[in-house]
Amino acid sequence: MTSNSSPSPRLSTPKALARLIPFARPAMGRLAMGGIAALGAAAMTLLIPIVLQVIVDGPIASGDRVLIVWASLGILVLGILEALFVFMRRVLVLRPGLGIEFDIRNQFYRRLQRLPVSFHDRWQSGQLLSRMMQDIGLVRRWLVFGLILLVVNVLTIVIGSVLLFRWHWLLGTIFLVVSIPLWWVGYTFERKYGTLARQSQDQAGDLATAVEESVHGIRVLKAFGRGSHALKKFRLQVETLRSIELRKAREVGVLWFWLEVVPMVAFALCLLAGIYLTSIGQLTIGELLAFFVMATALRWPIESLGFLFSFLIDARTATDRIFEVLDEANTIVDPEHPLTIERPRGELAFRGVHFKYQDAAATERDLLDGIDLVVQPGETMALVGLTGSGKTTLTTLPTRLYDVTAGKVELDGVDVRDLRLDELRGHISMAFEDATLFSASVRENVLIGREDLDIRSPEADAVLREALEIAQAHFAYDLPNGLDTPVGEEGLSLSGGQRQRLALARAVAARPAVLVLDDPLSALDVDTEALVEAALRRVLATTTALIVAHRPSTVALADRVAVLEAGRIVGVGTHSDLLRDNAHYRHVISSLEADDLLQREAEVNL
Repeated sequence: MTSNSSPSPRLSTPKALARLIPFARPAMGRLAMGGIAALGAAAMTLLIPIVLQVIVDGPIASGDRVLIVWASLGILVLGILEALFVFMRRVLVLRPGLGIEFDIRNQFYRRLQRLPVSFHDRWQSGQLLSRMMQDIGLVRRWLVFGLILLVVNVLTIVIGSVLLFRWHWLLGTIFLVVSIPLWWVGYTFERKYGTLARQSQDQAGDLATAVEESVHGIRVLKAFGRGSHALKKFRLQVETLRSIELRKAREVGVLWFWLEVVPMVAFALCLLAGIYLTSIGQLTIGELLAFFVMATALRWPIESLGFLFSFLIDARTATDRIFEVLDEANTIVDPEHPLTIERPRGELAFRGVHFKYQDAAATERDLLDGIDLVVQPGETMALVGLTGSGKTTLTTLPTRLYDVTAGKVELDGVDVRDLRLDELRGHISMAFEDATLFSASVRENVLIGREDLDIRSPEADAVLREALEIAQAHFAYDLPNGLDTPVGEEGLSLSGGQRQRLALARAVAARPAVLVLDDPLSALDVDTEALVEAALRRVLATTTALIVAHRPSTVALADRVAVLEAGRIVGVGTHSDLLRDNAHYRHVISSLEADDLLQREAEVNL
């Protein structure tokens, strides 16, 4: 697992699994009835040896054929009842078990959505995916199958062992004493297997991450001929997982060995003692037969303990992994007493803003080191600076993707931390340089920020057309199914420029009071960029905008420009004023012009 969060104190297995009770509580009645049905099946199994004793010592000894027939029918009835109880158990627990899995999975996903971006920066996506799919499914199977069988089989062993004393105390004592080593074997198994189970499930998460990265980066791997390198790295991870699984299997094998050997030793000693007791008249043949039938009936519950103990530990480990996410502290939440802005004017202000990442060393300097900047309502402010100056970091603060370390960000004079997150993100919209689209239609991707609209309504169509027009995303109409064409996972079926234009259309369609654009035109060719900029001017005339600029043409969209250097504002003013008065700005602009010239030459050569 790749997480920088400190591990919580390890709970005992019962306490760890008890954390599932809130999820299981609505289904407790059905689960309990399923347990009772399973116990009923076990009771039928335990009654059969008693009936056999009566048959052997009664009708068979006396030769009464009628009673033998009726007794045989009685055993048949017990067998049928056992099968019916097993069927009832499965019927009773299936639906509530799926309901528990549904609730846990929904809460887990809801938690992932609410946790801050800093959490997702620290966790591998494969680790989260393995918890969401593999671990939650394992917990469900344990609740509806493993837990019930473990409880019922332990009760069956206890009750059956007590019944063994019914026929003779010596036989029961031998069986019980010989079985004592199993408790020590179970204790050592839990300690070793628990560690291996955690390593296995974490390694499976790392493997899922490797697969996901390879699939998403398949174009890069193929373009650079690095498929064999990726395969070699993947193979090492698979070998590690296989090694852990073999060690797990070895521990289970040792447990199964003792679960097989100990009962056999007990059977052999009991057989010797039983023959002796029968020979001296202290035990009848029927009682001896019933004892061994009962002991045989206990063999499956005893043998199943190996599987059920390993299942228990796997479920405990899966529960730990699930709650590691559910217990993660969420530092970006709605305020206890939120304020509201009915009609936002769009004034965006940074006042004494400092920021550094949560896991940064105390000695590291702040990425943003005392930012003071005010963007007036309706004004377009461009952010320029060299790589690493803090431009992109600054754009993540207005919508609280991250919270400031010190200082505050204000919208219309209100600290953004005093607004509800859904209201804040309704007033401020973002478009990122790395445009991310979802596996949905163009229509759904562009209108994702307009929950107030029915995406099939005429009003939604008007908003959609306007947003696509501004973003110059006319290509969307020419896709196979037009605006209802799925764009594929992360929009990889589209070019980089097409993805950026749809992401820009998405930001525009939200019709925010403040528009934050992190270099949204970097993947566009020069001609398309000019068309988008001309259309954007109409939007920016009435919208407050903060734009990260990497091209001189993007700077030209701005009313004013803010220059960043090493996390500080070193100049604010118009383009011409800064060119005249700010040496660092001239250096930055010359760098942007050089990069822009190289890109234009590359486009001409193509």
